Amino acid sequence: MKQQTTPASEAQKITNRSLLLPYGVPYFAYVGIAVLAQDRVSDEIRYLLKIIIVPLLLFWGWKWYVPLSGPLKAAGSVIYGIVFGVAGLVVWLVLMWPFIEMGAEPWSGASFALRLVAASLIVPVFEELFIRGYIFRVAFQWDENRRIQGSGRALDTALDHCDIKDVAPGAWSVAAIAVSTIAFTAGHVVVEWPAAIAYSLLISALWIIRKDLLSCVVAHGVTNLGLAVYVYTTGQWGFW
Repeated sequence: MKQQTTPASEAQKITNRSLLLPYGVPYFAYVGIAVLAQDRVSDEIRYLLKIIIVPLLLFWGWKWYVPLSGPLKAAGSVIYGIVFGVAGLVVWLVLMWPFIEMGAEPWSGASFALRLVAASLIVPVFEELFIRGYIFRVAFQWDENRRIQGSGRALDTALDHCDIKDVAPGAWSVAAIAVSTIAFTAGHVVVEWPAAIAYSLLISALWIIRKDLLSCVVAHGVTNLGLAVYVYTTGQWGFW
């Protein structure tokens, strides 16, 4: 069932446009390090930079972030996150299988360990905060305003007169799911798009069910950890 936003006091309201920086900087820093340093430094140095810089940026922006917890018990969200994370791993493997490069070169031990830390502990936090903590909620508020005002002013209203903290836990709309899924998918290479679309829909469903980001972060971490373990034990490095 779709839920409506709940108003926050004007004294506490911060506009969504001003929140784009703290939510977006960790995400784009992680991507930027990968792109800018790709041909200049080793994999080990790139992942070491990610592990150092991105958590510092998350620490800087934490005061602006929505809570990871929700109205339901955290223990239940962790359990749901583990279950959905395992399901997401299966979905990812099945949908990636036709596109992987068989016999891809394995990562070195140090590169694998550093990527494992980044993928299972850091990526789930900044990516879920940005995709479902920020983009999903802004899209939801845009959709709500579009229904009231029409398309012309809805985006400006969502960015300049709304605060994502006003969005009730678990609130959703088809537009919010679609926009966040497009954003999530755009952060992956083309061969990963079918898997990324399905995975984003799965995690959006988890947000609706558990009404918190904690379950989404746990699920994302479990999937990434499971994928790392799978490629390491099977030698199917094309999945990673």
